[in-house]
Amino acid sequence: MKSYEYRHVVGFEETNLVGNVYYANFISWQGRCREMFLREHAPEVLEMFKDGFAMVTTRVSCDFMDELYAFDEIVIRMRLADLKQNRIGMIFDYFRIRTGGEELVARGEQEIACMQRNEKDLAPARVPENLLKALKSYTEA
Repeated sequence: MKSYEYRHVVGFEETNLVGNVYYANFISWQGRCREMFLREHAPEVLEMFKDGFAMVTTRVSCDFMDELYAFDEIVIRMRLADLKQNRIGMIFDYFRIRTGGEELVARGEQEIACMQRNEKDLAPARVPENLLKALKSYTEA
């Protein structure tokens, strides 16, 4: 199963007083992974933002299996879970990289809606063709 990978090294600023990673950072990393995917595989979408196109997060979750700490090296693997009209569902698997292998530490999901800004509000918009093509190469099934 092909996944888009975003690699990260945890910094002290991402930990809490106890020393483990603060839970909200897992959600932030999902956003960063998604942004880097757009940058690398669908940069045309970034230009569309200037013309009112928007990708609105409608749902996000994360299940935690183990804690992370400062200087842990992680890889977040993103793949397409589903595509319904203007909505895109994604799965995110978080792995700690250790000598001799990887360990799953969290799993997240996210749904975004493609929208277009007009004078008064947001209206549903089609998933851009170049984004659709890029996403389909990272499908779960």
